[in-house]
This record gives sequence, structure tokens and C-alpha cells, in this order.
Amino acid sequence: MGFLVDSHKDGGFGVLGGCVRSLVRRKQVDSAHAKANAHHKCWLDNWSWSFILVGTVAREHSGPALTISFLIAGIAAALSAFCYAELASRCPSAGSAYHYSYICVGEGVAWLIGWALILEYTISGSAVARGISPNLAFFFGGQDSLPCFLARQHIPWLDIVVDPVAAILVFIVTGLLCVGIKESTLVQGTVTTVNVCVMLFVIIAGSYLGFKTGWRGYGLPTGYFAFGVDGMLAGSATVFFAYIGFDSVASTAEEVKNPQRDLPLGIGLALSICCALYMLVSVVIVGLVPYYALNPDTPISSAFAEHGMQWAVYIITVGAVMALCSTLMGSLLPQPRILMAMARDGLLPSFFSDVNRSTQVPVKSTLATGFVAATLAFFMDVDQLAGMVSVGTLLAFTMVAISVLILRYVPPDEVPFPSSLQDTIDFVSLRVVRFTLCGIGGALLLCGLIVLNLIEQDDARHSFGHSGGFICPFVPLLPITCILINIYLLINLGVATWTRVSIWLLIGVFVYLFYGRTHSSLLDAVYVPAAHADEIYRSSGYSLA
Repeated sequence: MGFLVDSHKDGGFGVLGGCVRSLVRRKQVDSAHAKANAHHKCWLDNWSWSFILVGTVAREHSGPALTISFLIAGIAAALSAFCYAELASRCPSAGSAYHYSYICVGEGVAWLIGWALILEYTISGSAVARGISPNLAFFFGGQDSLPCFLARQHIPWLDIVVDPVAAILVFIVTGLLCVGIKESTLVQGTVTTVNVCVMLFVIIAGSYLGFKTGWRGYGLPTGYFAFGVDGMLAGSATVFFAYIGFDSVASTAEEVKNPQRDLPLGIGLALSICCALYMLVSVVIVGLVPYYALNPDTPISSAFAEHGMQWAVYIITVGAVMALCSTLMGSLLPQPRILMAMARDGLLPSFFSDVNRSTQVPVKSTLATGFVAATLAFFMDVDQLAGMVSVGTLLAFTMVAISVLILRYVPPDEVPFPSSLQDTIDFVSLRVVRFTLCGIGGALLLCGLIVLNLIEQDDARHSFGHSGGFICPFVPLLPITCILINIYLLINLGVATWTRVSIWLLIGVFVYLFYGRTHSSLLDAVYVPAAHADEIYRSSGYSLA
């Protein structure tokens, strides 16, 4: 008896067998790259997405029902947040959903999630940059007052509107990140406080205007659901990416001093506050101005300008620029970490894991991220970008919920060892046992819910990863509900969005097949039951530390 070695020696199964085994190989929980001295990352500035999304989504999808769209998206995000909180507590390491998928599901799924996260973070930065430029232009008298080389230009033969200011802003932020500029706790707290004050001003002053003018945005002949329930749900799918902040927090888990306590608490509080702000702002704005008259670029400040409060426009614009610049940095900051985590595991070239010795910043990954984000910000509109980000976000959230189910019912019980220890492993005479979890469609998920409720959860879950942290409640009901909602929102994102994302994912499949699979750090790993790992350590004198 002996262990199956996941290597290029595929025996009778040939290349196909090796490919299949590579898709399900999993890595261990603890990271060897944890940092003792770390800083905390705040997510409250992520609510600045409301400066971008209110106008576009209300005009094209939700109408006055924008508030319900944010609520539904918030509920779906809350379900995912519980799952994220448990996994971030048990498996604190850079990589977020990619890292969790690699531990609980396998390398193939982890690769696709990591590839989707690359899309999510890069495009979210591009979308934020597109939202900053119209607000900056306001201080110069509007887009028409900008120099021609900075103003937005329509290219007829491509039918696109290019935005030079957005691309320049991305390059500036990329440069700051490369030289090691990080937001201190004091600066970040100050910016967040100013932003929250501006939003409270919008809510209070906007409510006063609404009651004074009779909330004319709600008295339209089209009714509250101007685009029907389907439009409102499509709006939920689009605004869902406004809740990606706790995903960013989880991706920086290595930098949190007490992840078992701080991550779940930070995720829960930030999600609650942001969801409340999103809903209150949307209630006010779509009530002040008819949804079809909202400015897609500067919806909040334009709504106040419509009522003659020009002085308020300056306050709102300053708050918008500060919030969006902070969010732009926060959007571009996690992306090099995902690239670095994948490069550590051998799934991407080591080029992406290089860290500058003087600044301790992955400069090459940051430059690559900035270049791609600037290119997208230059060419693509916010509505196109938002839909693509939502796909990446929903796929990651769905896989995190699946990972919680796997952890609770069939927790990974194998430890990867180098193939050089094969003789020691054979001497101990153990066999590998692999568990896989499959689901086909919503019907099987619902049937599985009934079955899972009748099955007692595996006791090994208590010893998996770091103990003593947050535990996701209502398992399996909550993760399965989360999966179903995410799948429904994914369906509502439209053919054009899925076409663009499918091309990206297909590229990722080829990159994995021709590079990641054969360069993985687990290529020659030998898996043994965790219960016998200590015996092998003692017999071989080997340590994973």
C-alpha cells in the first residue's frame, strides 16, 4: 500500500488522469508567509460606489425601486459575509476566496476563482476611476471646459467614449502603491469620517428637499417598479459588486494581528453600515429627481443642483472625490496580493511574487495591475465594467459558500508532503482517501439541503484550521441559500456581460492547462491522512514550517 503521488508520472491514466488529479489536489491551511507586524484595513470607504452606481442602475434597470435592488444585493452579500467570516477566521492568509477554494475544493476550481478575482479587482479599480473624472471636471467648469487631451472623447468607428483622466488617475495611484505609500490608520480614519459626514449631509439635506418638493421622483406614471420586478432584480445583480469590500478585507488576512476576532467583526459591521448608507442615499436621490433624468456620471450632486443648491454640490463633489480616490487605492491594493498568492503556489510565473526589498511592495504585480486597469478605464464605460465585476464577485461568493459546506461535512483530512518522503510514507503504510462534493442544479441543491439537515456534521471540523474564531450559523441552510441567490443573480447579468467574462475565463483555462498545472507547488505532493501526519514527521524529521 502507498500514497498516490500527484506528479507527471500518471501511469495508466495518461495525461488525462494527471489533469484530473491536478484539478482536485488541495493545499494545507497554514501559510508560511504570515506577518507578525501588520496593519488593519478598513472597508467603510467602500460605500463610495453609491456615487457611481445610483444614476446608471436607476436609469437602466431599477427605476425608483433602486433601494430594493440594494437591499436584495445586501441580503445576498450578508449571507456570503457569514461564510467569509468563518473561512477568514479559520484560514487567515492572502488570497481570499482563491485561498479558501484551494484548501477546501481543489486546484482547478481555485485557479478559476483566482482568475475571476483578478478580473474583479482590476475592473473595479477601472470603474472607480471612470467615476472620479466627471467629479474632478466639475471643479474646472465641466467636461467641456477640460483641455481636449483630458476631456472624454467619443470614437465613432469604435462606438466608445475614452476617458484620459481616468487612465491618468490609475497610473498615479499605481505609482503611489509602487513606492510603498500606504494609508495609515489615522489618515484612513479621517477620510472615512469625512465621507460618512458627507453622506449623512446628503441624507438629511436630501430628505428636507424631498419633503419640501413632494418627492416628485416617486410620483411618476411608470410606478415604483418602472422596469418591472425583472429590472429590479437585474439592478440587484449589477449593484452587487458594491459589496465586494469584505472580500478585500479577507484578502489581507495575513496583515491582521488577530484575524479570528477582528475579521468577522470588521466584516459584519462594515457590511451593515454600508448597506444602510446605500439604501438611504438611493431613497433620497431617486425621490428628488425622476430616475430617467439622473445624471449617470454625477447623480448625487446633479440632483441637488436641480433644486438650486449649488453650494451643496461643492460639498458633495469634494466628498465624492475623496471617497472615490480612497476606494481606487483600495481596489488596486488587493490585486497584487492575489497574483502573489497564485505565484507562490506556482500557478503563475514567479515574476508576480517578486517583492521589492526596500519598499516591501510587489512592484511588478502592481505595475501589471495598474497598466491593465488604466487601459480598461480609458476604453470601457461604468455599466459594462460593473456587470463584469459582479460576475467575478458572485462566482467567488458562491465558491466560498460551497467551501463552508465541504469544511463542515467532509473537511479535508489530508496533508501534502514532498514526493521525496514517499519511502517514509510507504513504510507507515497508509492509503489516501479522497472526498468530493458534487451538485447539479438548483433541484439537487434543495434535495441536498434536506439530506444535510439529517446528517450530523463531521467532528473533524472542530480541528480544521484555526479554532476559536467565528462559526457560520444556520449551516447548511445559510450557505445553500447563499448559493441559490448568487446563481439567480448571475443569471440576471445579461448575455453581453457573460460573453466578455467567458472570454476571460477561457483564457484562464488555457493559462492553467499550459502553465499553472505543470508549475504548481503541489505538483509532486503526496497526500496522507492528517491523523498520521505527526507520525510521518517523527519518522522523517521533516517539518512544514
